[in-house]
Amino acid sequence: MTGHIRHTAVFSLLLLLALLGNAARVQVLEASALGKNPANRRAAIARYAEPRGDILVDGKPVTGSKDTGEQLRHERTYRDGPLYAPVTGYSSQTYGTSFVEHAQDPVLSGSDPLLAPFPFWGDLTRSRPAGGDVATTIRASVQQAAYRGLAGRRGAVAAIEPSTGKILALVSSPSYDPGLLSGNGPEVSRAWARLNGADAQPMLNRAVRQTYPPGSAFKIVTAAAALESGVVDDVDAPTRTPEPYLLPGTRTPLPNATKGCEDASLAYAIQWSCNTVMANLGARVGLRDMVATARGFGFNDPGLRIPSGVTASNFDTDMSPDQLALSSIGQFNTTATPLQMAMVAAAVASGGDIRSPYLVERVTRSNGDLVAQNGPRAYRQAMTPVTAQRLRELMVRAVEEGTGENAAIAGATVGGKTGTAQHGIDNSGLPYAWFIGWAQAYDAPRPGVALAVVVEDASAVRDDISGGGSAAPVARAVMRAALWGP
Repeated sequence: MTGHIRHTAVFSLLLLLALLGNAARVQVLEASALGKNPANRRAAIARYAEPRGDILVDGKPVTGSKDTGEQLRHERTYRDGPLYAPVTGYSSQTYGTSFVEHAQDPVLSGSDPLLAPFPFWGDLTRSRPAGGDVATTIRASVQQAAYRGLAGRRGAVAAIEPSTGKILALVSSPSYDPGLLSGNGPEVSRAWARLNGADAQPMLNRAVRQTYPPGSAFKIVTAAAALESGVVDDVDAPTRTPEPYLLPGTRTPLPNATKGCEDASLAYAIQWSCNTVMANLGARVGLRDMVATARGFGFNDPGLRIPSGVTASNFDTDMSPDQLALSSIGQFNTTATPLQMAMVAAAVASGGDIRSPYLVERVTRSNGDLVAQNGPRAYRQAMTPVTAQRLRELMVRAVEEGTGENAAIAGATVGGKTGTAQHGIDNSGLPYAWFIGWAQAYDAPRPGVALAVVVEDASAVRDDISGGGSAAPVARAVMRAALWGP
């Protein structure tokens, strides 16, 4: 009898050891592989079990969560989805996340350890805190003014507070409703296919992910290089520019769209946008100093994040003299995002100093406790304060008496530069209309906003497309909203 009991005990011990061994294999050795297995839905079920935290504009949520009662329980909802899509991005149970929804996903989903009340709280309790909230720097009135100004035309607006780097508006048009992508049913798949296949590319964030030839708006960078290098000492002095001006080393004349550019001053060239003068000055500055100045404004920087990544703007570092001359007026291979050109305007407005642009103001727990706070950070010194002051005066003159008069605002000092950027083979594409500028209320100590507007007006008559005619009125509405609200 005792032998039977002993055999049973040994057999039971072997079974227990086998059970523990198998549990250890599953929990330790194969845990990672099982967790990554697409058939394992536990992580997805846990992720959508609780409402997602919100993204805020002016302290009010522009996102929400809907309880569907299904296995993936909570779906994302959006208020004014097309208006804020370039800011929020989307949060989809099928296609993942983008922009702030992606960059702040750990906070919004509740998986960020900073949301826990104590260190290792999640490891001890095996629970996930409620999703935190993300407050953006966007101002609703400025965003709305930009969106209304573009009125569905292809284009983008980026507006910055120069003294801090806060992004006040980030609009891309046409836009889309990210709520169409929230769930996981066949209608979501159809919406995804429709949006990605549309000719107008509504999911392309033109403000930070699309680069354009900046055209004459780039002349502010060239003017800064000419002043910093000493090629120009007196902005009102003749620049020894002939007309016609032949591109260096070629017999190709560079045309002007305005009169009076022969031997014109830098001030006249900025005011009336003389191609010949600015191309000549860029060539005289030379490749090395032009590249250095462009980099000072942020060109060729692949690491800029707001917190989502921003496509790098380009100024070539190896060019022939004729290519350098064309690049100095924003042609050849020079390309820029609207955010980059807003940074150019911000550098002028803030005395040469550029602050890192940022989109997230603060992060809080669901109960409102502060988790993280962002603030102004130095980015680059684009030029000296003296050069910035000279450019401010030239940009003001361009608005008060030149090509940018449609951006003028009563009660404020406005500086700006227009641009009409040709592109395509033999410049056959419809030009892009640009305006970059800044505005300062008469009773304010410093400029309150700097911005860039680009309009790809495919429906316009070619001769009607111009920075002053198409983009400057949009800029005026955005700057007015930034200074005084709706």
